[in-house]
Amino acid sequence: MMGMLTRRALLQSTLRSGARQRPNLLFLIADDHAGYVLGANGNTQAETPNLDRLAREGVNFSNHFCNQPVCTPSRQSLLTGEMPSAAGVTVLRTPLSPDRPTLAKQLQKAGYATAVFGKMHFNRPSTPGLHGFAHASCEDVIQREWNALAPARSPAAGIRTKPVWRPFKDPARIWLNADQLPYPRYEEEMRSAHTVRQACKYLDENKDKPFALWVSLQEPHSPFDFPIEDTGYFEPSRFVPPQVGAEDAWQIPLIFRGLSAEDKAGIIAAYYTSVRYLDRNMGHVLAHLRKLGLDENTLVVYTADHGYLLGHHGRFEKHCGYDPALRVPLIFRYPGRLPEGKKVTGFTEHIDVAPTLCELLGVDPLPGFQGRSLTPGSPRARTHVVAQYLENEEAFVRTVEWKYVYGTGRRRRTDGYETDNPTPGPYQRLYNIAKDPGESTDVSAHHAEVVREMQDLWLTRMRATHPEARREPNGTREDALRFYLRPRDA
Repeated sequence: MMGMLTRRALLQSTLRSGARQRPNLLFLIADDHAGYVLGANGNTQAETPNLDRLAREGVNFSNHFCNQPVCTPSRQSLLTGEMPSAAGVTVLRTPLSPDRPTLAKQLQKAGYATAVFGKMHFNRPSTPGLHGFAHASCEDVIQREWNALAPARSPAAGIRTKPVWRPFKDPARIWLNADQLPYPRYEEEMRSAHTVRQACKYLDENKDKPFALWVSLQEPHSPFDFPIEDTGYFEPSRFVPPQVGAEDAWQIPLIFRGLSAEDKAGIIAAYYTSVRYLDRNMGHVLAHLRKLGLDENTLVVYTADHGYLLGHHGRFEKHCGYDPALRVPLIFRYPGRLPEGKKVTGFTEHIDVAPTLCELLGVDPLPGFQGRSLTPGSPRARTHVVAQYLENEEAFVRTVEWKYVYGTGRRRRTDGYETDNPTPGPYQRLYNIAKDPGESTDVSAHHAEVVREMQDLWLTRMRATHPEARREPNGTREDALRFYLRPRDA
């Protein structure tokens, strides 16, 4: 898995550092950062020098997938090490139950000072101790603090800024920022700049004790914020929107149908600008860690909640099972304990992150975790990844060669991305990824055996992880699929 690093080497390095305090954790997370928009993953148009450096100094898991392509379920899956359906969070507005085991609780129990700054989608007010974070400054606190700061300076004459974000009310080209307009703030006045300052202050105040710090920024989530200084940085003509295939027409959400080619190029340029701004802010946190001399004894993790489609299949969103929505960055840096410049191309999942961190930090395993540690000596590499999107009752399985999608087609979705046939009935799609990496041609009708194998892979995961698996009805394979795809959030 990590090749150069063995359990013996891990033990030896731990013994050598025995005189030092236990390692810190810095967990950096972005919102909607797709794995393909990263220089370290081969994208020459993406300007991500700080994250690329982090990858050169650590381990880059380049085939990492989330377990559900929407914010709240994905983030709680990361925090609990459980599939979203097991954690009890499968739709956007569901709060994680306070009694669930979490990585932060486990680290706090082991003596870590725990804190979070930024967007976490807990759907609860920030209170001390929330989900194991002794200090919790989530989006509600950050927004209040930011609103109380000094009034913003007016943009220089001639600079247009974006309007108030009104998704699904304004035309899509407006709320997706096709005109690449900056947020009406200069860089030092941005909300993410405030988040970074608060996180760096926490580092200053806790540098002499073991800490586990989460820093979560909202970029590059639509409307792809960036400061006034970055206005016009990327020329839209640099970006060619993906071709929309014949099989895409029926499933393109109505909200995107009116976008022109120019609109699409502008949206992509705005996203890339926001990613560049995100990278800069992550760089500020990493630089402060180095300034304090903490980088040598800190495990740094960078990831995102899920990916994002930038015109793929006619869509600008994540709420589906195509690879751009499921594949996200994952980078681990741990000087002296993890290899430098290692790229792991095997499959990994979000539910693997928590057990890996527990092992690397030397704390007890997280109760109920369903992933596998990515450290050496762990079970063999994954042959496939499994994901779900229960808002639309869809199941996804990805192997090296194939991608399978199954949907019940019976639930009218409430996420704003309706098609002209909102309840089409059961459907399935099979893509030969080896020959069709863009997932454009459904070959399910010609590979019935592969379809059955993929369905069985998904059902095997559900039977092993779903809290209601014992109630699975006796019936057909499709009866079982439909049973597990129904949202059950409290």
